[in-house]
Parts: sequence; C-alpha cells; structure tokens
Amino acid sequence: MGGSRSSLKDELPVSPEALPAPTTDAHTHALSVVEYSGLSVADALAMAAAVNVSRLVEVGTDVASSAAAIEVAQEHPEVVAAVAIHPNDAARLGDRLGAELERLEALVGSSDRVRGVGETGLDYFRTKDAAARALQKESFAAHIAWAKQHDLALVIHDRDAHADILDVLDAEGAPDRVQLHCFSGDADFARQCLDRGYWLSFPGTVTFTPNESLREALDVTPSDRLLVETDAPYLTPMPFRGRPNSSYLLPHTVRFIAERRREDLAGLCAQLAANASALFGEWGTR
Repeated sequence: MGGSRSSLKDELPVSPEALPAPTTDAHTHALSVVEYSGLSVADALAMAAAVNVSRLVEVGTDVASSAAAIEVAQEHPEVVAAVAIHPNDAARLGDRLGAELERLEALVGSSDRVRGVGETGLDYFRTKDAAARALQKESFAAHIAWAKQHDLALVIHDRDAHADILDVLDAEGAPDRVQLHCFSGDADFARQCLDRGYWLSFPGTVTFTPNESLREALDVTPSDRLLVETDAPYLTPMPFRGRPNSSYLLPHTVRFIAERRREDLAGLCAQLAANASALFGEWGTR
C-alpha cells in the first residue's frame, strides 16, 4: 500500500490504557498487521505487551501464511500458531485443493508451536456456488481429521453458515477442543455450541451498536468458555471502528465485555488467559 513507513505508523490508533492483568489475543493475523502498518513483528508484539496483551495466537489462512505463522511462533515465545487453508481459499482452489491440503498437512505436525488447526470452516457470505461450497466442506473435514489426529484445537471460521457448521462437526466428530472464532451468532446458536463444549471467541464487533444479538450471545456464555480476539487487522473495536486493528487494541473489547457482564476487569483478564491455555495448551512470555 502507499505511504511511507513513518506515515503509516502515524495512522495507527493511539494505545489504550493498559489492562490490570495479562491476557491473550485468541486469534490474530499479526503478519497482516505488519504489512499495513510498517511495524515489525517485534514492534507489534511490544505494543501489545505494553497494554498487558501478553500472548497471541497467530493464524494462517493458506500454506504460505501458515508456514510464516510457525516461524513467528518459533521466534517469539509469546506466540503460538494455527495453520489452515481458509474456506474462501479452499473454494477458489478448485481441482488444486487436494494438492494444497497435502502441503498443509505437512505443517500440522511440524512444530510444537502449532497449537491449532484453522481457521477452517464455511463461508456462505462470499461463496455462493454449490460446487465451491462442497470444496469448503471437503477442506473442513480434512482439518477436523488433523485436529483429532494431532490433538490440536480446531479454529472455526463461520460466516452465514451456522447450521451447516454444526452439521459437519456432528457428522465428522468434533475434536476435544473447538473455538468458534469471531463468533457471529445469536444466543440460541451460542447455546447449541456451548452444549457441545465449544469455546466462543468474541471480536471487536461485540462493541458495535447494532449487534445486540451478539451481545446476548455473550451474556449466555459461561466464563470458562469465553475468549476475546482482535482478528487483526480486521474488526477494530469502538471507538476506532473502520481503522486497522492490532493486538494492542484488544483492551477496548476486554473492557467492554467486563462492563457488559459486570465482571471485575482483572479477574476477566485472568480468566481469558486461562481459557486460552485450556484451548491451546500452555505457552509463555519472555
């Protein structure tokens, strides 16, 4: 994109007040943040740490970004990786999907820094064609199998496909640990996921005024099944909606959730970190 390195940095939102206790960004794309911002990975991690966002889950969406996520996780102890072919990429690959799935499978067990398989799932917002949706389901089933084989968390992308997401998981048999990334359903869908033991991960969209049904889903989510994420560089919380996102902005969403649920902020930070460890395993900071 255009602009100098310094001017891009100048466009970043100001840092919020630090959280009172360390917590975890349960889903981010820090390498994409680096592309738009001119920051280095180390810069982005330092900005997050300065506001007590002490750990990140870096998520791949194709073979190249998944390999890069592993490299970042190997270099930075505060990061773990999830690897995947995004459902929209699966739909576009056509008859090349099988070969790409083989390449991705080689990454799944390649490092103990890989803690998740995903984001995988279904996206009916961008993919309308029945044949392309069938490719998404084929890819989804492969990711489910790898998560079970390697005892990894399954990270799900679900856009306008709630019923089919559950149908595929029920048919294939879900792994022990499942995250509904960027949860977008209502309270009824939340209960269906929670009844299956899944974790629900809420991004900055929960702060948007029109999304009361999403907040009602938040209301019914037990504390031990709650996660918070940025999905950076997307879905920036209020008051910076529409601007690029990064992990250092997670405190806006965490504070909003604490106020909505009338919970102690430090206690919520600790619970979110514990939940991330329950899902992805323990990992530390420097």
